[in-house]
Amino acid sequence: MKHRTCEIRFGEGDYNILHAHLYPGDGDEHGAILHAGLCTEGDTVRLLVREVYPAKLGSDYVEGKIGYRALSPQFIHRHITACRDERMVYLAVHNHDSDWNVGFSTVDMESHERGYPALLGIAKGMPVGALVLGKNSMQADIWFKGGERRSLSSCVVVGSSIRRLTPRQIQVNGDSPSHDRQMRMFGKLGQVHLAGARVAVIGLGGIGSMLAEYLARLGVGNLVFIDNDHMETSNLSRVVGATMADAQSAALKVEVAKRHALEANPNVKVETIVDDVAKDSVAAKLRTCDYIFLAADSMRARLVVNALVHQYLIPATQIGAKVRGDEKGNLIDAMSATRHMRPGSGCLWCNGFIDSTQLAIEAKTDEERRAQAYGTNEPNPSVITMNAMAAAQAINDFLFDFLKLRGAQRPAEFIHAHYVAPAVKWVRARHDGSCEECGRETGSRFAAGDAKSLPTLGG
Repeated sequence: MKHRTCEIRFGEGDYNILHAHLYPGDGDEHGAILHAGLCTEGDTVRLLVREVYPAKLGSDYVEGKIGYRALSPQFIHRHITACRDERMVYLAVHNHDSDWNVGFSTVDMESHERGYPALLGIAKGMPVGALVLGKNSMQADIWFKGGERRSLSSCVVVGSSIRRLTPRQIQVNGDSPSHDRQMRMFGKLGQVHLAGARVAVIGLGGIGSMLAEYLARLGVGNLVFIDNDHMETSNLSRVVGATMADAQSAALKVEVAKRHALEANPNVKVETIVDDVAKDSVAAKLRTCDYIFLAADSMRARLVVNALVHQYLIPATQIGAKVRGDEKGNLIDAMSATRHMRPGSGCLWCNGFIDSTQLAIEAKTDEERRAQAYGTNEPNPSVITMNAMAAAQAINDFLFDFLKLRGAQRPAEFIHAHYVAPAVKWVRARHDGSCEECGRETGSRFAAGDAKSLPTLGG
């Protein structure tokens, strides 16, 4: 019988709160309860931590009747019923005085056997479970309706950089000759993380085609390309890998990107989706990605990806380039942008990068837009060099963040590079705590997982 596992995801702030509570420096055992959203896709299960509730020693975390300590019945009941009502996963947490390897004790597992069947009954179909933490490790025992139990594959802490915790240290063997030079910077384990990653690129035009090539050459193992557009002659000046034959045959941009990616890395697995990311069926496939690049500039695409970031705790980057001129044809500004989006920060709503009026316009047909004097979409100026600057910045940041190569943490930020009046601006992302997308108030999207619908168009 296959041993099934699950993944747990934290926003960086929530994990830091939990870790500080469990390890205050006294060398003792402490406890907490987590409320987590649930994401399921085939055999993949992700638990998305929405709230951390530290247990107060002596009242919420008390002397155990069998083991050393235990959560009090009152504390458990308050949270299991809240999780039931909110369709959240209940997770009990305690720590061991270990470091890189951790597991449940026999006493721990026996307590799960005694208590968790009853908790499953209260939870009304939602999973329940336990986590045990070491200082740099984690294990899980998650119970599901019907008797299935899953342990932990990994815990992913999503912040400005990505931290991973596993039950035991990962041992890496073997070499990857084609990636030897880059592994000299981030090591074999870094290459393993890239090879196991599932990364989406939305929009395979000028910027997206470069992102696709860079990711394939880095050795990212699983790529998802989403675009429903075809090649034409005007694309040849900026879409890498494209040929005149592609333009003449109106080849799909995702197929051109897939071919080029496989030429760069025959081992990469590429899934192509010829459709709109704003459709239910397409957006649903992104819920279990490890990173998303948004290189399509529609407001609807921004809306959906922004929701995925905060609802499913997936890091993302929105990338674009823009040229502005006046009525006389004079160049006013030419700029490229990389905007880092992280759960709980970097929200495109909070920072004014989703326009409600434009969303309404995009929802209309071409005929409706003409009738209401909106016009139809005109092609925007695009130059390969500006696209390259934005794509390279985005991939560099992905590499350093995804493999935790930076020592210091940094806030989510937007990088705007201007070329007419040369300047690079690092803009710290704003965050509205009451935001329905990235905030924590009741009913917000943050870490809600499958309990909340994505803002898609159906289909």
